[in-house]
Amino acid sequence: MKTTRRKFITASATTAAAMTIGGKLVASPFTLGKKAPVDKVRMGFIGVGNRGSQLLNLFMQNDDCEVVALCDVYEPYTTRRRDEVNPRYLADRNGQIPKMGEKFSKAPKQFKDYRKLLEDKNIDAVCIATPDHWHALQTIHAIQAGKDVYVEKPLTATISEGRKMVQAQAASSQVVAVGLNRRGSRTYQKLSGEIQSGKIGKVTVARAARVSNLFPNGIGKLQPEPAPKDFDWDMWLGPRAYRPHQYNIAPYMFRWWSDYSSQMGNWGVHYMDVIRWMMGETAPMAISAHGGQYVLDHDGDIPDTAQVTYEFASGAVVSFSIYEASSGGLFPWGEVELRGAKGTLLASESGYRIAPTSSGQFQNWEQLMEAEAYDADDKMLSDGSSGNSTGNLIRNFLDCVKSRKVPLCTLEDGHRSTSFAHLANIALATKERLQWDAVNERFLNSSAANELLQYDYRQPWKI
Repeated sequence: MKTTRRKFITASATTAAAMTIGGKLVASPFTLGKKAPVDKVRMGFIGVGNRGSQLLNLFMQNDDCEVVALCDVYEPYTTRRRDEVNPRYLADRNGQIPKMGEKFSKAPKQFKDYRKLLEDKNIDAVCIATPDHWHALQTIHAIQAGKDVYVEKPLTATISEGRKMVQAQAASSQVVAVGLNRRGSRTYQKLSGEIQSGKIGKVTVARAARVSNLFPNGIGKLQPEPAPKDFDWDMWLGPRAYRPHQYNIAPYMFRWWSDYSSQMGNWGVHYMDVIRWMMGETAPMAISAHGGQYVLDHDGDIPDTAQVTYEFASGAVVSFSIYEASSGGLFPWGEVELRGAKGTLLASESGYRIAPTSSGQFQNWEQLMEAEAYDADDKMLSDGSSGNSTGNLIRNFLDCVKSRKVPLCTLEDGHRSTSFAHLANIALATKERLQWDAVNERFLNSSAANELLQYDYRQPWKI
């Protein structure tokens, strides 16, 4: 009988599901690790700039991944011609311009409009690594086109978008994974179960911060000017309001413009995800925030200094700080801190350290746990992340495309963790202590805050 690749993969998934009897998984070609007649997942990549190229190269390390299509609004990124990249980009942002030069087994198709890529029936799944304000539309359209999706963090530009993405997936049979890389870390996978089981006692405080001194110039001050001829600026803006092109917005510097991203979204989502994961939390009940542009005199419009506090109904507070006008680490070791009644945890993807607590006023007990240290053997990257964690997420995604199982980081998890960034930004904007209804995803005490849960898309885009 003749069959298509899509039908074959779907049939294989159905067979795997049908073979789960009485809670026990009966072996299938995929679970046995044997190669099936069609053993490659044909991937299309939407957004192949800085992060997109990193993901492209990690996907290509898997023998069962075949790169069949590339899409970007900047032509040299799809042609993979670094010699054609605007010299101004190379001079000002060389570190964020991909090296390119990949060796493809077959030349991938090239697209400027992602919708054309999604029409290609030869593509099984897509990787989305465009700027944040594009993730929702492209993920929903990919789901509707019958593609499985790996989408980068932060998941969305608004909280409303995230819920609509979850609903779109629920109405489909597609696998969707979110690139919150610490979900693929063996250190945090170990801790997520142990902390919730009471390893360091009741956790009442957790902290993390993003520290990067951008004094004095930040992203600079520039005037609008025409985009490079091979850069589709209108498509880059997409659903956001039109504004003239400016060289310190794209590529990469959009992280400092609130219409397109934020450092809460860029870095805060990582830390809030792993903290809430370890603590077993879904969402806060209250949020307050302080901060602003205290030092940097540049075109960016997000705070260079901020303190955000989340309060949970379970009895805990979590704080996240943005320090872009100073330097130095927040902790003597690691990237996140959890303070429990029995011990204090400092952790990163490379491992963790636990120091037992000591008795305080009116108490005379001995230490409640032993000191503990754990070091993972994952290769660490220059940005402090593990070279293995994102690779683990990608490997898991490819496996789930075949097995139709739930990935390590689901769309719901990505939405909930990204919501922390949006809640912080809204609290900063309103200057209010906000009460959050996590079930209905509405603020209980601020109409002004509720107005910031979504924005009006520029025509013809709609969600």
